[in-house]
Amino acid sequence: AASIGEFFMQQGRDVLVIYDDLTHHARAYRELSLLLRRPPGREAYPGDIFYIHSRLLERSTHLKAEYGGGSLTALPIVETHAQDMSAYIPTNLISITDGQIYLSPTLFQKGIIPAVEVGRSVSRVGGKAQVRAYQSVVGDLRLAYAQFEELEIFSRFSTRLDEQTRKTLDRGRHVRETLKQPQYQPIPVAEQIAVLLSVTNGVLDPVPLARIEEAEHAIRRAVTEKLPEICRDIHAGNPFPQESREQFLKVAQQAVDALLETG
Repeated sequence: AASIGEFFMQQGRDVLVIYDDLTHHARAYRELSLLLRRPPGREAYPGDIFYIHSRLLERSTHLKAEYGGGSLTALPIVETHAQDMSAYIPTNLISITDGQIYLSPTLFQKGIIPAVEVGRSVSRVGGKAQVRAYQSVVGDLRLAYAQFEELEIFSRFSTRLDEQTRKTLDRGRHVRETLKQPQYQPIPVAEQIAVLLSVTNGVLDPVPLARIEEAEHAIRRAVTEKLPEICRDIHAGNPFPQESREQFLKVAQQAVDALLETG
């Protein structure tokens, strides 16, 4: 797959190779190595398994124009046991790659799909790869969601919660609801920004959880129709100033108020 990808990359194409999955690849390599009586290392894997995976993934690159100008992106998939990210193979791959998206079976069992665990999913390229408008919303979102998850665990042991804790828990449930997304239904970047801004700034707080999806559609439709220029700037990767944020929030608030008034 990597060789085929390199062929197209050298023709100036942008290629994505998905390795599904390198845990099984490592197990097969371990089994063959043990049968060949090679010295085992950590978790009985041969000592060169890190070299094998790094040599494979580091074939991903972006060529200069004089060499074709193509690119090859690798998306390795790794399986964890008992959600242990500190195991040998996951640790190796995390050290090689530019970040990871962690899909939690616990979230999946709760019906939260895609089951991306925000706390364990990180990027080591961050703002350099993001649309610039994301940088103004993801910090608040991650902080709010992290506080919610921590409080949600402790709230199970006590029914006596102060008003601020109740508000934090309620806001967190709204954040979680907005992070759900149906399969095969991608959402444009500007509409994502509008929804995330709304939920982190409390616009969606009065909306019942059962109507969050309805409110999201109302907000997305409103910003697309009323603020097309700002949407185009976001898609173009331009800065997202405070004035644009306030306009987004104002339009979102109007959309939510109209929704609640209609019942």
